[in-house]
Amino acid sequence: MWAYESVFYQIYPLGFCGAPYENDGVLEHRILKVNDWIPHIKKLGANAIYFSPVFESDTHGYNTRDYKKIDVRLGTNEDFKQVCENLHKEGIKVVLDGVFNHVGRGFWAFQDVLKNREASPYVSWFHRIDFSGNSGYNDGLWYEGWEGNYDLVKLNLRNEDVINHLFECISGWLEEFDIDGLRLDVAYCLDHDFVRRLRSFCDGKKADFFLLGEMLHGDYNQMVNEGMLHSSTNYECYKGLHSSFNSMNMFEINHSLLRQFGPENWTLYKGKHLLSFVDNHDVSRIASILTNEKHLPLIYALAFGMPGIPCVYYGSEWGTKADKSQGDPALRVSFEKPEWNELTDFIARLAEIKKQSEALNYGDFKSIVLTNHQCIFERKTENERVLVAINASDAPYTAHFDAGCGQAEELISGRLHDFGGGSQLEPYSACIWKMER
Repeated sequence: MWAYESVFYQIYPLGFCGAPYENDGVLEHRILKVNDWIPHIKKLGANAIYFSPVFESDTHGYNTRDYKKIDVRLGTNEDFKQVCENLHKEGIKVVLDGVFNHVGRGFWAFQDVLKNREASPYVSWFHRIDFSGNSGYNDGLWYEGWEGNYDLVKLNLRNEDVINHLFECISGWLEEFDIDGLRLDVAYCLDHDFVRRLRSFCDGKKADFFLLGEMLHGDYNQMVNEGMLHSSTNYECYKGLHSSFNSMNMFEINHSLLRQFGPENWTLYKGKHLLSFVDNHDVSRIASILTNEKHLPLIYALAFGMPGIPCVYYGSEWGTKADKSQGDPALRVSFEKPEWNELTDFIARLAEIKKQSEALNYGDFKSIVLTNHQCIFERKTENERVLVAINASDAPYTAHFDAGCGQAEELISGRLHDFGGGSQLEPYSACIWKMER
């Protein structure tokens, strides 16, 4: 699967393009802005893009009005087709947000229910509608909204007409945009039978079509398996990544990694490829979370070195700050043009190392050295062995361990490393050692 060897770049299009929050119905060809960023994305080393919602919606994209039409605030289907073609020409895969759990109140079938009530042929398209109740919008009917949000009307994913409509739309996206995968919004809410049918449908449409699920908690194996999703968001390690640095306790992230991918037989996700991230469109920017800015490159080194598929959120590659307490729009801003600094350089180097390393893409995980402020872990396949070393301290640290060989190439700097007499880690440093065979 191509995704397991990829570095993702996430764009939230409505914010990225500076579209108004409310759908004003005015056609603007904003999505073409992505074309101008392709050289930056390529230079960063990302070879796959995950686009948050692009289809016609009421406001933020997750309240869909029409699955067949690019949001008027972003442009036309032809505009987005051109963007996808340009990305594909540069070897960059395209993954779209599949928002199938719910739709917006502006969704055409729900509008028909509001107008025609019991006489609407679309009543059964929605999970539960009670004409003797009421909603927060005072419609004279009650319906289930996602987690109590009545602007998000829950679909009935056991209704064959709904399933056929969604599959027809996906077929259209494949034909029109030649997409390479879907990220399923709130996958943990989706009907499991629907997800199985979705996997079978997509497998039949395009080889290596990638299905990624948004999972916030619980056992990812419930949905990441041979018959359902290929991958899910690794929120457990998202929390562990920044918490380990802020509390100066590298045991926390290593505990999660050992629990998920370690050498024991009981580990949960050995051999699976979860999506690794330090921030996204729903959480504070990582530069606003870390209490020590010198940890910023190190958290990316850890995210790229651990098992998983790394994903970088647009703007965070140069250290943009934004706090969730300021509201979601603050996390989803428009930048006039991409920036480039030392952090961006560092992430680009990590991306090239990751893509070219069998051990980092497929290797087992084993903890080698672990203290509060330092960690060294091994990623290993039959053909390659790599050690990832992090020193989060402001002081140098000399690590003594049996490396199993005398020398290694340090992939970030390109220098030769000698393990004789101990390995000194500079303050606030990350090393990736490719071991001699």
